[in-house]
Amino acid sequence: MYGKAFAPEYQGELGAALSVNSSYEEVLATAHRALAAATTPLARSRAQLAVAEANRRLGRVEAAGTAWRAAYRAARTAGDPAAMAWALWSGGTLARQCGTLPLARRLLGHAVALAETGGDRLAHGYALAGLAETGRIQGDYAAVAALHEELLAQARKHGEARHMVWAMSGIAQMHRNTGDHAKALELFEESARIAEGAADHRGRAWSLRGVADVLSLRGEPDRALALLSEAETLCRTMDLAGALAYNHKMRGNVLYRAGRYAAARDTYALALGEFQEMREPRGQALSRLGLAKSRARLGRDRAATLAELDALEREVARIGLRHAREAVIAFRAELTATPAAGTPAPRSGATTRRSPAVPARS
Repeated sequence: MYGKAFAPEYQGELGAALSVNSSYEEVLATAHRALAAATTPLARSRAQLAVAEANRRLGRVEAAGTAWRAAYRAARTAGDPAAMAWALWSGGTLARQCGTLPLARRLLGHAVALAETGGDRLAHGYALAGLAETGRIQGDYAAVAALHEELLAQARKHGEARHMVWAMSGIAQMHRNTGDHAKALELFEESARIAEGAADHRGRAWSLRGVADVLSLRGEPDRALALLSEAETLCRTMDLAGALAYNHKMRGNVLYRAGRYAAARDTYALALGEFQEMREPRGQALSRLGLAKSRARLGRDRAATLAELDALEREVARIGLRHAREAVIAFRAELTATPAAGTPAPRSGATTRRSPAVPARS
């Protein structure tokens, strides 16, 4: 069994004032008030951590970077390794969001060590989860599949719904990417049910996105679009800028697979603008890929598409997105295998093989 979801990153008085479903503008306002009232380094660290997390999820990466570093310095002044671990977890998550995956691994690795020193089981679990998420984004399943399963087992043992949803949807994403769509759908639907029962709106929004993805692959675009609309409402309620952008990118995927190329093009363009505003390079690259594919289906000059695919391949290789690179290569092969006068018929499959999500999973 599991209890209601909670947000351990909101600590001290903030933990009593905020919930996992507090909007991030509310979190930011509450954290700034706590920061102004803080009289100890530890209180300042906790307030800055909340400032960092709210700004990160709102897509304000510079403010988030400034805040997590201030949280770490205050925690170091307080001599509190657990608080230092939480700050580094926030910094590592931001680094992953910004596409600097080697930095994310370093910061999260340090967070794991500090959490062990400080005896904070939750900080340790969140930092390990961050490492697993980073490896999964890079497509390094051999390295992180067992860790996802271990984290799921721990979450079940302690009844932590938020971590159960995260781990289960991560495992589902790996099944989806390796072609086991039935298992992926089963796990995504279970994680959506757990999130709903635990009142974890953010986790439900990400899980619904996964369900929609698999339903689309199975040829059910209208059901998929309806679920994405439900998830979008949750994202807007909580000011989840990153999750909303990934929701729109997935909507583009669904429309593309259904052959609705003009609508897909417009939706990918919307997602691209959102990712550009929050300076999220992974989302930008994936949206650009979807946009390039949609425009190619609509008759764009093939040479221009191939040039863009070359640039995209360099970008996703720089970030370290193995599956996105495979998707670029696969579409280039389709395009070049087709006579120049026509455009290839769409194949069943994703625009890219990777979701978020959180948060990304944020």
